[in-house]
Amino acid sequence: MHTHKNSPPPHSKQTTHKLNIMRIDILTVMPEALESPLHCSIVQRAQDKGLVEIHIHNLRDWSLRKHRKVDDYPFSGEAGMVMQVEPVYRCIEHLKSERHYDEIIFTSPDGELLSQPVANELSLCQNLIILCGHYKGVDYRIREHLVTREISIGDYVLTGGELPAAVIADAVIRLIPGAIGDEQSALNDSFQDNLLEAPVYTRPAEFNGWKVPEVLLSGNFAKIEEWKMQQALERTKRLRPGLLTDDAPLP
Repeated sequence: MHTHKNSPPPHSKQTTHKLNIMRIDILTVMPEALESPLHCSIVQRAQDKGLVEIHIHNLRDWSLRKHRKVDDYPFSGEAGMVMQVEPVYRCIEHLKSERHYDEIIFTSPDGELLSQPVANELSLCQNLIILCGHYKGVDYRIREHLVTREISIGDYVLTGGELPAAVIADAVIRLIPGAIGDEQSALNDSFQDNLLEAPVYTRPAEFNGWKVPEVLLSGNFAKIEEWKMQQALERTKRLRPGLLTDDAPLP
């Protein structure tokens, strides 16, 4: 992962894009909040394999104000501070001068809810910008003129958009071919095909009197697949019935 502590001025050219590698640029006022989640497990391995580049940009480096401030009081007079449009604009315009971006995403609690279909769609993109919200919010002109998509990870408010940005990046990167050793595993995850995943078990076949379902030990793969589908449908109906379409078969 590349952290830009001293981003170049908007007039400089710096092309690092490599063909067929996904690039994710994350704009934030708290870059340290992204270090740990983007440096482990599948996300780190995907970077090590050269499948994705993640670049973190500190928006304070794009401020022209004293003490690198990027926020100010709202004109409405209410409490809280608002992220200013200028540093965000300067950073985004610099990035856009170097390459085309498929989406410029703003992490917002009132955006569209992140779902597996949304992650699937974004995984097909080449270049993404994710802007992390902070303070009371962002100057609405950012949302009107710079952002192409707004995504929420749930109906609650966090201190900043860094955790949602990490969640979006994780959900997308694991779908890149080669990021997971067994690509079939990603296709069987919960929410693919609007179904929750069937229960999974491993050895020992019996522990503390708790037994693995006999069908999974049978070696009859047709029966196992039938059982998995039945379980997925039953669990979805019981736990997340809203995922099922009207024409979906029910157990």
